[in-house]
Amino acid sequence: MTDRHDRTAKAWWGPRRALAQWARTLTEARWFALTVFALILTNAALLGVETYSALAEDWRYGLRLAEHLCLAAFTVEILLRACAHADRPRAFFRDPWNLFDLAVVASAFLPVVRENSTVLRLLRLARVLRTARFLPQLRVFMVAVGRSLPGTFSFLVVGAVLLYVYAMVGWVFFADDNPEHYGSLGRAVLTLFLLMTLDGLGDAVRAGLEISRWSIVYYASYVLFASFVLVNVLIGVVISSLEEARALEREQGGNRRLGAALPAPAGPPADAERELRERITAARQALDDLEASLQREPVHREPVHREPVHREPVHRGPVHRGPVHQR
Repeated sequence: MTDRHDRTAKAWWGPRRALAQWARTLTEARWFALTVFALILTNAALLGVETYSALAEDWRYGLRLAEHLCLAAFTVEILLRACAHADRPRAFFRDPWNLFDLAVVASAFLPVVRENSTVLRLLRLARVLRTARFLPQLRVFMVAVGRSLPGTFSFLVVGAVLLYVYAMVGWVFFADDNPEHYGSLGRAVLTLFLLMTLDGLGDAVRAGLEISRWSIVYYASYVLFASFVLVNVLIGVVISSLEEARALEREQGGNRRLGAALPAPAGPPADAERELRERITAARQALDDLEASLQREPVHREPVHREPVHREPVHRGPVHRGPVHQR
């Protein structure tokens, strides 16, 4: 049964590997990438044309047909990319761009989405982001934005605390004399948020000096912390994330080139792993049987036969003794 299963697996592995090789050659071709890029731009152009009511009404059926053709083309493209990973399906789902493309294309077939024109337009708009697959710099930028979100969240928390503190101080000192900008906490926050971009700072400082000369300290300290320190911190977070994204892109590019240079596996990975496990199990079983047989059988020690040692006789001459001198 095992042999038959192995033959079936090998027979199934051959066509799958050939399909993956054919689809990989097709999807990695330059003309394929240019065609998909042109389809994405065409989809964006059609979405822009629909914003003009006169054109949308006159070309209603043509625009609908073009949208269906674009959807069919994107579906064929994602199927070809999936076929390119037929010999290694897990690699397809490890790529976040493949998951994004699959989600955008598959969502268009959901009944709930197709019945909601607003959601459908947003999904068609999301297809424009797929240009990041073909533009490395845009892909690096999007990855950098995603990696900078934790630091950006910390920046927003600190900025919100700073705005709240300065808004309360502004409400205390300027609410009576300048209610238009500091009459409530919301108005004060909105005013300070606009001042963060240095928009209207001169008018605000002149209005504050008419109230009190100490208002210059208030505005100067706020501009120093909000416009200079916090904005520079945000720029540092983005630049750091951008460097990390570039390093990640270089690493992934090296891995892709290395994977392309390595030869494809000769057989199904599951069968090779199963065969290796069976061999290890058989070797362990053989060692256990050998150890058990050695423990059951007594150890017979054969007597050791030693060859007699022939020694040559020692010939000693006569002992000559000198005269005995008597006293």
